Amino acid sequence: MAFENLGDKLTGVFKKLRQKGKLTEKDIKEAMREVKLALLEADVNFKVVKSFIARVSEKAVGAEILESLTPAQQLIKVVRDELVELMGSENKRLEFSNKAPSVFMLCGLQGAGKTTACAKLALNIRKTLGKRPMMVACDTQRPAAIKQLQVLGAQIDIPVFTIDGEKNPVIIAKKAVEHAKIHGNDPVILDTAGRLHVDDLLMEELVNIKETTTPDEILLVIDAMIGQDAVNVAEHFDSQLDLTGVILSKLDGDTRGGAALSVKEVTGKPIKFASVGEKVSDLEPFYPDRMASRILGMGDVMTLIDKAQDAYDEKEAKALEDKIRKQTFDLEDFMAQLQQIKKMGSITQLVGMLPGVDKKVLDSVDEQGSEKKLVRIEAIIKSMTPKERQKPQIIGASRKVRIAKGSGTRVQDVNELLKQFDQMKQMMKQFQNPKQQKMLKRMQKMSGKFM
Repeated sequence: MAFENLGDKLTGVFKKLRQKGKLTEKDIKEAMREVKLALLEADVNFKVVKSFIARVSEKAVGAEILESLTPAQQLIKVVRDELVELMGSENKRLEFSNKAPSVFMLCGLQGAGKTTACAKLALNIRKTLGKRPMMVACDTQRPAAIKQLQVLGAQIDIPVFTIDGEKNPVIIAKKAVEHAKIHGNDPVILDTAGRLHVDDLLMEELVNIKETTTPDEILLVIDAMIGQDAVNVAEHFDSQLDLTGVILSKLDGDTRGGAALSVKEVTGKPIKFASVGEKVSDLEPFYPDRMASRILGMGDVMTLIDKAQDAYDEKEAKALEDKIRKQTFDLEDFMAQLQQIKKMGSITQLVGMLPGVDKKVLDSVDEQGSEKKLVRIEAIIKSMTPKERQKPQIIGASRKVRIAKGSGTRVQDVNELLKQFDQMKQMMKQFQNPKQQKMLKRMQKMSGKFM
């Protein structure tokens, strides 16, 4: 995962400081040297690292930290605040035109993940804003890009505009905007061509598209794995196109993540989204404060809450609560909950958002094993009759053998599932206790503040 090594090293630095208790200027200077090395190893731009360390050091040697009762904690807060500032302070939302359709132009180098980012962005806009986006295949240099966009469009049921035989991307973009006006599509998302490196022909093409369509957003898609080069790429594109923001792709990969910590500082352009997985739904708004917390091992509870809200339907949640109170929760409900959890993302990704989870815990999570177990449980429940799912207590030895055969599992697996379900039912009975119900209501009120 992105920032894993950086997070480990920073955690190690601050762990040493906590053990010291009172800090001296020498302690802070040594800690800043280690932080600097960690950032450079994460492929953060050298100039960015230099100014970051200078700002943190200036605040760190202040009397309010050295004389604090918890100097290490205060220093961590300074580092976190500066990381947030470095990445842009707050999430910047997309700017839509007052007069539809809005036009969003995606640009970047070949292989950065533009076409996939186009589909991810379209799906995110439809899901979160209820709009009717349309994607446009403007990459006529690479025929496979047109086919790829069409396949992705069919997968998420979002229209893709193309003109057979047309090689001029400027004409395609212009016609697409006209088509969107007539058919009520908004926004129009342009998937433009890329090159293996920045060149004059590419820039001329992109400038012509910009002048013809006057985009409301010009978003640079940057591969988070290219590190230092991300800054040079961003500067080139920004100087020619005046970018409005950045989408970081492949932030879930085995990357040092330096691009996320460099781009905003160098270009002044905000990171608006980050791609955090291979699925088309794996695009998140980029929140600098949440990312800073993840880097420092503080978790990301707010994103976890957002994922839960996306996965859970309000009516389904209310129905589930009623079933728990009335003790009518059955195996069909149990399977429905497992399916909701799967929607939220990978097990490792979810565990990584919990505060205080260190690398050892994440390494111990058997991602493939956990996924297989969920599939196995689903298969067992689907092999039961509706009556057995509603009343699992009727499942005797002969039924267990039938269910095991039908699901391709063992009788022991069926027994284990039924045992776990019984334990869950026992836990749910606790909510019948008036004290527990009061606690549940307090928890709901607290969660309401976050939602």
